[in-house]
Amino acid sequence: MEDALTSLLANNQRWATEATQRDSEFFSRLVRQQRPEYLWIGCSDARVPANDIVGLLPGELFVHRNVANVVTHSDVNCQSVLQYAVDVLKVKHVIVVGHYGCGGVQLALNGPRSGGVADFWLGHVRDVIGRHRELIARIEDPRAKLDLVVELNSLEQALNVCHSATLQAAWTRGQQVSVHAWAYDLHDGRVRTLGVSVNQPDDLKDLRDRVLARVTGEHPSISES
Repeated sequence: MEDALTSLLANNQRWATEATQRDSEFFSRLVRQQRPEYLWIGCSDARVPANDIVGLLPGELFVHRNVANVVTHSDVNCQSVLQYAVDVLKVKHVIVVGHYGCGGVQLALNGPRSGGVADFWLGHVRDVIGRHRELIARIEDPRAKLDLVVELNSLEQALNVCHSATLQAAWTRGQQVSVHAWAYDLHDGRVRTLGVSVNQPDDLKDLRDRVLARVTGEHPSISES
């Protein structure tokens, strides 16, 4: 079994050597400090490399990933990352990033259900689908429907971040931290902002309705129906 990992170890040695050749202080600088201004909450999909997408070096982006970029109050893993990022690292921005073509979202939308742990986890995405069922049903094209659910899921998970105990406490004590929702497109490598940028609790007023109005206007198959 070790032989199967030989290429990875060789890649690591080559990467470390090249990194040092480009910047002799690269690793010593990483060891000295970690001061990221951003927390990225994204999908575990291997096609979505967080640092590369936004052009940041290791140490400049704090990252949490799970299937379908879910943020739930009962997930101690995600909540501990969120608290550490906000309370200890003092990040300025929390960004929830979905991606078009997400396999997890597709399974939640169309099945089949496995009855396993992953299926249980995707119940959080099915909750999002249920909340917006009528809107989603107005789209017939399968890809457009999936794209919409990806956006709605990012929106709802970002709202979960906003309502978390960590963010509420940070805003109460006057800490400057913002929450955003994005969607990444595998087809062209571009990020699309979804109109979610929350800097304080007052920004949450009617936010869901405002974002939904924008999403509806940007999806022709919805606005024409």
